[in-house]
Amino acid sequence: MTPIPRCPPAGGAAVTGAGAPPHGGGRPAPFPPSPPPPAVSRIHLPRLPPPPSLSSSSSPASPSSPSPAASALHPSDEALSAMSPREQTSLLSRQRCWRRARDLFGRMRALPGYAPNPVHDAVLLRHLSRARRWDELHRAWLGMALPPSNSAYAAVADALAKAGLARGALLLLRHMRARGVAPDEVSMNTFVRVLKDQGRYADALALFRNWCDGRFEVDFLHLDDIAIDSDGPMQFLLADIYDDKFAAAADGVPAIDEGPRKPKLVATYNTLIDLYGKAGNLKDALVMFLDMPTLRVMPDTYTFNTLINVLGLSANMAQAEALFANMVVRGINPDAKTYNVMMTVFASIGDLYGVLKCYRQIGKAGLDVDAVSYRIVLQALCERKMVREAEYMIEGILNSGGSVHEQSLPVVMKMYVDLGLLDKANSFFERHCKGKGVSSKNFAAIIDVFAVKGLWEEAEHIFFSRRGDGNNKDIVEYNVMVKAYGQAKQYDRVSSLLESIEESAVSPDECTYNSLIQMFSVGGFPQRAKKLLGKMKDAGFQPKCETYSAVIKSYSRHCLVPEAIDLFNEMKSSGVEPNIVVYGLLIDMFAETGNIKEALHYSNLLEESGISPNQVVLTSLIKAYSKYNCWKEAQDLYSRMKNMVGGPDIIASNAMLNLYAKLGMVSEAKEIFDSLRRNSHADDVSYTTMVYLYKGMGLLSESTKIACELHKSGLLSDCVSYNAVMACHVAKGNLRDCAELVQEMIVANIPPDASTFGMIFSLMQNGHVSAAEVLQLESAYNDGKSSAKQAIIAFLFSIAGMHTAALEICEQLLRPEWTIDAWAYNVCFKVYASCGKVEKAFSLFMRMNDLGLKPDTVTCIHLATCYGKPRVSEGLRTNALLEYRTDELMPSHTALAAYIEAGKHNVAVQLVKK
Repeated sequence: MTPIPRCPPAGGAAVTGAGAPPHGGGRPAPFPPSPPPPAVSRIHLPRLPPPPSLSSSSSPASPSSPSPAASALHPSDEALSAMSPREQTSLLSRQRCWRRARDLFGRMRALPGYAPNPVHDAVLLRHLSRARRWDELHRAWLGMALPPSNSAYAAVADALAKAGLARGALLLLRHMRARGVAPDEVSMNTFVRVLKDQGRYADALALFRNWCDGRFEVDFLHLDDIAIDSDGPMQFLLADIYDDKFAAAADGVPAIDEGPRKPKLVATYNTLIDLYGKAGNLKDALVMFLDMPTLRVMPDTYTFNTLINVLGLSANMAQAEALFANMVVRGINPDAKTYNVMMTVFASIGDLYGVLKCYRQIGKAGLDVDAVSYRIVLQALCERKMVREAEYMIEGILNSGGSVHEQSLPVVMKMYVDLGLLDKANSFFERHCKGKGVSSKNFAAIIDVFAVKGLWEEAEHIFFSRRGDGNNKDIVEYNVMVKAYGQAKQYDRVSSLLESIEESAVSPDECTYNSLIQMFSVGGFPQRAKKLLGKMKDAGFQPKCETYSAVIKSYSRHCLVPEAIDLFNEMKSSGVEPNIVVYGLLIDMFAETGNIKEALHYSNLLEESGISPNQVVLTSLIKAYSKYNCWKEAQDLYSRMKNMVGGPDIIASNAMLNLYAKLGMVSEAKEIFDSLRRNSHADDVSYTTMVYLYKGMGLLSESTKIACELHKSGLLSDCVSYNAVMACHVAKGNLRDCAELVQEMIVANIPPDASTFGMIFSLMQNGHVSAAEVLQLESAYNDGKSSAKQAIIAFLFSIAGMHTAALEICEQLLRPEWTIDAWAYNVCFKVYASCGKVEKAFSLFMRMNDLGLKPDTVTCIHLATCYGKPRVSEGLRTNALLEYRTDELMPSHTALAAYIEAGKHNVAVQLVKK
């Protein structure tokens, strides 16, 4: 980094600390001495006293007697005539109303002996341009006694740019070129600044370098391409540019060459330093700064402010702080803007301590805190979610007679919403935003705070809230509400929003249509999106490729093939060239439907348009070939992908794995799978495919090995992968492992599917469970009983010895709000009996009797398992079994067979005696 030279002071000694003259009420109360920066992430601020009033302490002049200053602004004609041209210029510049400036200029021109003065013309033009009085500007322009001067061009260009009419300001360059008026340093600096503020850094530098070389060229700016509104202010101002005779004369203007020169004004250097900094050319910015003393141009406060900002925002904090410290040595006193720049720099790197340190120094330097200072500190506090400190700062601002800066309103709202403090957010809005004249732009930013969180009702409340006088909704607010409804999937509410747009004086813009089309496309309403696409074209907007792509994607997801093709053809006929995303969508759509011919057709169109297929397109073609088991063609595409940057992605590799698995090509599949494992690219789909491949080929040990590896990998994420692991346990008859896997699924909130329950029934049939019990559970599952899945899982846990988990499910099934059938009681009976809670089992039996539920064969089997359990008296057993007449319980021979099957011979004897 080039060192910053220590230049001799340009002027008087610096004013610092207590020696500074007293200022108005904008000075913040002093903080306690700054401690070293804390090591913790959260900075505990001292409790700040409220900032003092921003208003001046001086009392206003009495309205009954005009002040001397007011008399000086409206002198008599005699006094005006006695003034020098420079004094007249100063007086004209100090006018605060364009009408008074116009009238004063008219009086000056009417004075005897008045000589036309181009500076006076420039000052009047500046007043009228800033007030946007275009008709008055037109008259003043045409009424100038002298041709437009550099001062006039610079004044009008500056005012137009600040009014948001930068295009018109640049057209003045063409007017100057046609008139043969070479820009002086002031006008050159003005146009360079206009280009800089537009982000046209290269053009700004070219204009400056041409001026330094003594040349005045404007062709590189392409001013002929700038369109002028037919009813805009520049239409009449530059009408003579398009006059045939004037244009012909302009073509014959010789090149303007005034020889090399160097800038001599500090304002020019300030503009260039800022320009180099924004263009990312820090070296040239420093060179420009270092050249100033050599050319006897002394930096001012604005110079230092600009360079500090450039250094800080380019992450050169040490140099920025050194430059800030050297300002006093150079004889330059930091002003409030200097401290604001330093606070901005510290805030950009998240250094809250630095922000607060600079804030304290404003008061120590005897300077006034302004609205920008408060805004920077408040934003830093809100970004750190320091609610208490931010609220204290807000109260201080209000107590000082000020108000929260409009740009800070969305920042504070975001802090509250991010922390879930919606009540505080609403209170803040009611106090500081509602009916306060907040601009539509900042209303939109507040709405967006809720929109990104899916809080559409809160966003809607802001949208429909009362505004200040003259602050109407802009289209940007409607666009953000579209986003809010889309985020929350409130598609039906968009219709009323569209109606309100049509009823208002606001016209939808291109962003409106794009947002609506994207929302309906993503939401699964392609027809509504297509209708809006037509409205967008009718409104004069040309949809871009991305807009068409969104609708085509929605069509393809819903397998609306003819509609997708029609829109593709409409897109091409409109002159919009499809990109690789559009072609990829169509190719994938046909691949999913197994239409290889059409998929290849659009692949050929893609390459004919000069676009090379990427991994996504080739993967779709592999899927298309897989539908028809065309492994050779798919293999060729996969080999082609290996030669591409990055190689095949996981989706392509899994597609090939699936194809090889379908065809039983074990070695080819193993080669791809081993490669994925070596590179740590294998996912749950890769493992699942190999598990089923090995299992299907009878390689049970390899299948189990891969399943165990999948289980330990942490890749189990869905029911399919869990089922793959379970299939191996089922094949080996590992009941406990299967039950534990089902428990993992429940904990991970992954509900078992039909395949999972199918494997559970298979385990039961192969285990020590009676056929009657399995049949009853399968019937309940197939009939879609409400509690079937929970009961089956409880039964599985019970027979696997996981009694605690089984009991938890039964406790849920037996809650009063649940209504369960006899078969579910049988499961609960089984669970309680299996874990030794025999009294609970018998009480369930009695409860079934009270509810009028007839015990069946399964009930008797479970009841029989209770026989012989400890802590149950013989009387309780017999009374429970013989509570009913046998013919009411079930046929005698069925019950007798059930007890004999369960090994309960004593009960069978009792039944025979009965």
